Parts: sequence; C-alpha cells; structure tokens
Amino acid sequence: MGKKVLGIDVGASAVKGGIVDLGKGEMISERFKIKTASPPAPMKEVVDAFAKIVEHFDWKGEIGIGFPSLVKNHVIYTASNVDKAWIGQDIQKVFGGRVGLPVFAVNDADAAGLAERAFGGGQGKQGTVLLLTLGTGIGSALFRNGVLIPNTELGHLKFKGDIAEKYCSSRIKEIENLSMKKWGGRLNNYLKHLDRLFSPDLILIGGGISRKFDKFKDYLTVDVEVRPAAMKNIAGIVGAAMAVNV
Repeated sequence: MGKKVLGIDVGASAVKGGIVDLGKGEMISERFKIKTASPPAPMKEVVDAFAKIVEHFDWKGEIGIGFPSLVKNHVIYTASNVDKAWIGQDIQKVFGGRVGLPVFAVNDADAAGLAERAFGGGQGKQGTVLLLTLGTGIGSALFRNGVLIPNTELGHLKFKGDIAEKYCSSRIKEIENLSMKKWGGRLNNYLKHLDRLFSPDLILIGGGISRKFDKFKDYLTVDVEVRPAAMKNIAGIVGAAMAVNV
C-alpha cells in the first residue's frame, strides 16, 4: 500500500472526499459527499463542508484539494462558478487554517486529469492529451508527454459569440433541453476548435455525462481519438490527493 492522502473535490454544488492510496490511485474508503447551495455556494458553507469531511474521516494527515478556479501557488484567481469572495484567498490558509493540517491545491479539472493520466484512460499515452470535464461548466487538463500544463481553463475560450461552457456544457444541455444529437453536434464543433488550436492525440471526456458516451459518440466526427474518461466520479478525488506531490 502506498502513501495515504485525503482527497477533497470541491464542486459547484457539492464537496466530496475520500482517502486515497497514491501508489495504486485508488480510494480506500467510501466517498463522502456534502451538497452545498446552488452555485455559487457561500464561501463559509464550502469551508464548513470541507471541515465536516475531514472530521468524518477523523483525518490527521495531508490533504489535497481540487478547486474549480485558476489556482497558482495555492492562491485563487478566478471565480466563474463559485462565490466571488474566493478571489485572492490562499487555500492553504483558508482550509488548512480551519483544520490545522497541511493542505495542497490544484485546479479541479487538472486534478481529474492527473488521475486519468496516471491511472485511467490516458495512462501511458504520450503526445498531447486533453481531458475535458463537462458539468456546470467545462474544465480542462492538458498534458504534453505526461507533463501537466496547469490552469488551461479551456471552457472559457471565446466561442460562438460567448464562452465555450455556455455553448456545450452539460448544464447548458439541461437548461436549453437539447437532444443528445443537438448537444453532441455542439460538442463536436467545440472539439474541432480545440483540435485546430492544440492538435491533441487523445481527448478524454469526463464529468457525469461521460457515462452516456455511447449515446453521443456517433455525433463526434472530429479527427481525433475521443473516448470517455475511465475513472468516473473518483477522478477528482484521486487527483486532488495527488496534489500533495505536484
């Protein structure tokens, strides 16, 4: 058994955590989830949920966090789907100070990407690998020969008169009641745009909708290998735990 770390995935509508074996890239506990208010949840509510997860596991060691923001040196720089009060906050001080434990943080999509690249669908893949997490927004993790290029936030690319995540995120599919064919066509347009920009060798589709990949894969005609992420709903937690070594 490898090093054990508590991984916590902060999402727009919930905070989830679990104990991870970093050697195997596996959770060795149940996944514990606390729902928060519809986005954006107040900053205090998110910190309270984090503390409850630490308490639930009676955790005393290192903690890795995946946070939905541009994160540099543990400082939060953006707040597209979270409380604006987070901007400028030091995650180590806010979360670590609350529980008195060492905390390490990365962007949440980068966390999922780290897990997929090391243990999931991108394992051993060289060249350029791109993970997209489709949910409330669109997160991204970009790798070149196994090296993470952090904080790409490709869901915020200007596209179709707005930003990409307002065109083809899972949330937009629900808001506009798009058929799988209509939404899949939109996603395909976005993937073609990313192909022109980055020429990826592999695109992994993550987020809850990846479980329905067979229902929209036929609408993806982009000339790149596209497949669903392999680690499903634990990628964010496993990758968050890996933040302790980033």
